[in-house]
Amino acid sequence: MIFSTAAVTPFAIRPANPADVAHIHAMIVELAVFEKLEHLVIATEALLHEGLFGQHPSCEAIVGVEAGEVVTFALFFHNFSTFLTRKGLYLEDLYVKQAQRGKGFGRQMLVKLAQLALERGCGRFEWSVLDWNEPAIQFYKGVGADVMPEWRICRVAGDALTELASGKRG
Repeated sequence: MIFSTAAVTPFAIRPANPADVAHIHAMIVELAVFEKLEHLVIATEALLHEGLFGQHPSCEAIVGVEAGEVVTFALFFHNFSTFLTRKGLYLEDLYVKQAQRGKGFGRQMLVKLAQLALERGCGRFEWSVLDWNEPAIQFYKGVGADVMPEWRICRVAGDALTELASGKRG
């Protein structure tokens, strides 16, 4: 699907391919810096390639291309709602390069993902946003998203995951 924000600047959204891994990885690092979470990034291009294109891919990605340059990506996967008894589409990350913001590319990426969710019979399309990222919160509200303050993400990782799996915790 091709979107155009201006007659001279075509913008195309397409599924990511292996040649996009380096671009996506670079934007993941940019996103981590923006979110002040770069200390948590252990992602490598090889790990990202495996996750997207390995024998058992665990996620998918779409990219937005302007004038031949990958300027945005969205990485997503399916989850499942027990209440709906249907799969959902979960957006892990959406990032638009700083210089390309304000052109509507982020909105167009969300539109494409919503279309994919409907095409795949998903009951939901969801994602998380940091509570301090007010511009993103307002953007998401503007596209019709409910920002659900009563829900909190619970995460077990690293040593805590190992301890929980061993039964030593709790």
